[in-house]
Amino acid sequence: MNTITRLFDFPYYQLEKYNLPDALVTKYGNEWVKTSTQEYVDKANAFSRGLLRLGIKKDDKIAVISSNNRTEWHIADIGILQTGAQNVPIYPTISEEDQEYILNHSGATHCIVSDQELYDKVMSIKDKTQLKEVYSFNDIPGCKSWNEILELGKDDSNQQEVEDIKNIITENDLATIIYTSGTTGRPKGVMLSHKNIVSDVLMSAERVPFEAGKYRGLSFLPICHIYERMILYLYQYYGVSTYFAESIEKVSDNIKEATPDVITAVPRLLEKVYDKIIAKGSELTGIKRKLFFWAVEVGLEYEPYGANGAWYDFKLAIARKLIFSKWKAGLGGRLGLMVSGSAAIQPRLARVFAAAEIPVMEGYGLTETSPVIAVNDQRNGGFKIGTVGKPLNGLEVKIAEDGEILCKGPNVMMGYYKDDAKTNEVMTDGYFHTGDIGEIDKDGFLKITDRKKEMFKTSGGKYVAPQLIENAMKQSRFIEQIMVIGEGEKMPAAFIQPDFEFVKEWASRKGIKISSNEDIANSKEIHDRIQEEVSDINKKFGHWEQVKRFELTPEIWSVDGGEMTPTLKLKRKAVKEKYQKLYDKIYRTEGDR
Repeated sequence: MNTITRLFDFPYYQLEKYNLPDALVTKYGNEWVKTSTQEYVDKANAFSRGLLRLGIKKDDKIAVISSNNRTEWHIADIGILQTGAQNVPIYPTISEEDQEYILNHSGATHCIVSDQELYDKVMSIKDKTQLKEVYSFNDIPGCKSWNEILELGKDDSNQQEVEDIKNIITENDLATIIYTSGTTGRPKGVMLSHKNIVSDVLMSAERVPFEAGKYRGLSFLPICHIYERMILYLYQYYGVSTYFAESIEKVSDNIKEATPDVITAVPRLLEKVYDKIIAKGSELTGIKRKLFFWAVEVGLEYEPYGANGAWYDFKLAIARKLIFSKWKAGLGGRLGLMVSGSAAIQPRLARVFAAAEIPVMEGYGLTETSPVIAVNDQRNGGFKIGTVGKPLNGLEVKIAEDGEILCKGPNVMMGYYKDDAKTNEVMTDGYFHTGDIGEIDKDGFLKITDRKKEMFKTSGGKYVAPQLIENAMKQSRFIEQIMVIGEGEKMPAAFIQPDFEFVKEWASRKGIKISSNEDIANSKEIHDRIQEEVSDINKKFGHWEQVKRFELTPEIWSVDGGEMTPTLKLKRKAVKEKYQKLYDKIYRTEGDR
């Protein structure tokens, strides 16, 4: 097979080229269970045959909701795609309201969940959807098992029907709908064709700096997001044995067990790894401690390609031998590449990990671009710290007059499902408007400098639409104004200007003595009461959007005070600058480092 045009071509390509004994590896209990490429293909075909016998037809929608990455997800994915149906992955952590909306908007007729908790969640809204049946990967009393579909497909007498359907599926057919949060409050369904994702895989493959068929990857970022999903198709194409971590919490244990050569990560995870390493170094004493922090200082000055000169390279060699080699050993011993996406990585982390010979190649993209637009590559001078690398070959990336990054290419989405108006808003002459502000430097590297939209990403790579949360919070009698913050931080937080008049009245009823707005901002009782309001409203949002901490401000936000525009919109930059000390209190206090 020389030509890959559909997503389900990847496993067959891997079978022909590499035929791995451990194509997909999942941990059940204490045992890592390996699935070979041959078994992967065989089970995917059985799944397709079973789905056809259930009456699944071309363009049916099947929702898959899994709380962890696992072998079963990929078998189901290929099995679904081979029938011409679409796989609609759904975030396991979204609210029931959003889950119901996505199931209805996509018109999903069947749903596969991973566990009891997700099954209960789906069953609580099933009657309000078009779902005919729910299946589960785990054994759940009263729920049909996904194994029943495999059993239905054991008889291979309808395999020719599968082949006939595969033959009529083209690269331009819809493969998946991925729902992404929008500023309107409702998730938007991004339609990605086989060509969109396949082209992004093949263009990204040129940036893979290791030999095909010999590497092992550990997967733990959510498979429902296009970033990890595309990477896993890339692993299949590149003959990378893929191990699935049990959960984000167990990643550090699983890295030691699986000893991967490559992982994909988000900045928040890298921050945690770095913080853990620094904490261990802080426990050292005497000369060992001094050496440790000397090596860290050397690492923080790192520049690629020997730019710091011979004396620096000499110090770096010593730091690597004495200290950084232990970092690498703590991460399984083989890890030689980390790819970071979804949010900007702090340059200091990029420097120190590269110094430790565990380089982080930062990339950039969006769900609408399948997702990679640009990514760093250590080879041939393709790595520059503080940038997201050079755009992929095959894409046209340009900067609009207002600084917005525009992208045109085979990876750009088909559009938003059932929403031509929103599609037209972000497309001009084939160019997708990313909503990000950036620049391309003289060497061709893309740098993201700002967000055009108010929506931001946490360091975990999750989008947060602040206005939605703010509008909900302002429904509370206690809250006059609120600004949600957290761009590039591990969690959303907020500055809150209380409704001073109402709060004074409430405090008087409760016998709480206050004489000024300053007293209100500093009162523990008032903070605790507003916390109740915030906690209650948080329930309407996905956990990554929820306001985890807040600080009260003593001033009334106004046009004269500089916090509001004449049309009474928040001047976000000005508010953040004004309350920088409160910002630091939220994000830089000792307990959060």
